[in-house]
Amino acid sequence: MNRYRRPLAIILIFVISLTVGLLVDLCWSSLERVAYPQKYSEYVEKYSKEFNIPEDLIYATIKVESSFEPEAISRAGARGLMQLMPSTFEWLTSDEHLGEHLTPNMLYDPETNIRYGVYYLKYLYTKFGYNGDLVSAAYNGGEGNVAEWLLDERYADGDGGLRDYPDDFDETKNYVKKIRKTRETYQKLYY
Repeated sequence: MNRYRRPLAIILIFVISLTVGLLVDLCWSSLERVAYPQKYSEYVEKYSKEFNIPEDLIYATIKVESSFEPEAISRAGARGLMQLMPSTFEWLTSDEHLGEHLTPNMLYDPETNIRYGVYYLKYLYTKFGYNGDLVSAAYNGGEGNVAEWLLDERYADGDGGLRDYPDDFDETKNYVKKIRKTRETYQKLYY
């Protein structure tokens, strides 16, 4: 009997360790899903398909911009889930773009905010050649600024991207990193 106890104890310890490890992974994954939710999924899925923008980018943008708070207002005056500026929103709703002529108060409506935020991401993707980091930089720091940086050898990487940002755009530099990291988390958890 004694000769079986040791191998049985080793097997039992292995099974317990494996079970505990799986439970820890499951709990951690559940906590991450709480921290990185997929709220407003019906709108994200709908406009992801309509404008051909990856869902993980949309979720990452909402998470970083407003943490899924539809009434969010930034210090600069950006509003809603995707933190669009009222002037940008009016431009996107003009005849030049979607032609709906909506008022900035509509930015608090989750579906409207997501629709126009995703449409704006599509516009930026088209303008910057489907480079996710450039799109994020333009979303945060302004498309005109990104266009200028791409022409400046201090910032351009020579391959159509940016290797650095002006000193007064540290927020944009950090924003691009946050979006990239948040996208990776969404991809790991859901895709």
